[in-house]
Amino acid sequence: MAAAVATKPDAVLTAAVDLARTAAEGIAEPGTVGEYQGAEMSGERLATHYFGCTATAYPGWRWAITVARPPRARKATICETNLVPGDGALLSPEWLPYAERLAPGDVGAGDVTPFVDDDPNLEAGFEATGDEDVDQMAFFELGLGRPRVLSAEGRDAAAQRWYDGDHGPRSEVARQATATCSSCGYFLPMAGALRQVFGVCASEWSPDDGAVVSLDHGCGAHSEVDIDPGEPDKIEAPVLDDDDLVITSD
Repeated sequence: MAAAVATKPDAVLTAAVDLARTAAEGIAEPGTVGEYQGAEMSGERLATHYFGCTATAYPGWRWAITVARPPRARKATICETNLVPGDGALLSPEWLPYAERLAPGDVGAGDVTPFVDDDPNLEAGFEATGDEDVDQMAFFELGLGRPRVLSAEGRDAAAQRWYDGDHGPRSEVARQATATCSSCGYFLPMAGALRQVFGVCASEWSPDDGAVVSLDHGCGAHSEVDIDPGEPDKIEAPVLDDDDLVITSD
């Protein structure tokens, strides 16, 4: 493929700075056309002049005024006027489809999430094979009758999210705990592949009650940990001395 040929500078167009500034000031808010930032050839007999934009709401943006001239003409004319982002310009976030904007915690009472047909976290559920032993095992592992179940990718993603979250070993509660959930009597191991790493906390005194916790998580409500009772406060009973009593009369 042949390399693109650079457009030669056009003296008439590159000299049309004042014309371009007047056009920019005609579309901009008063006082928002800043310093001249140069020109570049956009094509044959087509050049764009740039001016800084000083509007507070558009940091890093600049006015782009494109000028053109017909063949053999010695005068530039305005072709386009635009406000375009420059280096370091403040830009809006990349647009996301509405179905992809859902974040954890967004679903409330009465809300329904959109159906995702090709969700990588799910795969087709179990279908009966006729083999009683195989079917019984699949019933417990997958859940007979569910159209879709967690895929390996979905299970790994959930495990990583739980382990890195507030109920894993790196949370502030776990770092200050003196023992882990693996030795706690309130720890209920999970079934299936996640049993080796996670369980459910069943301690009503724990901040993790009812939540999935990792074996190496921990908190202050561990069933086998106690605090040192320390020495009880000893308060001496008062002793009355009749010789010290002062009798007063009304």
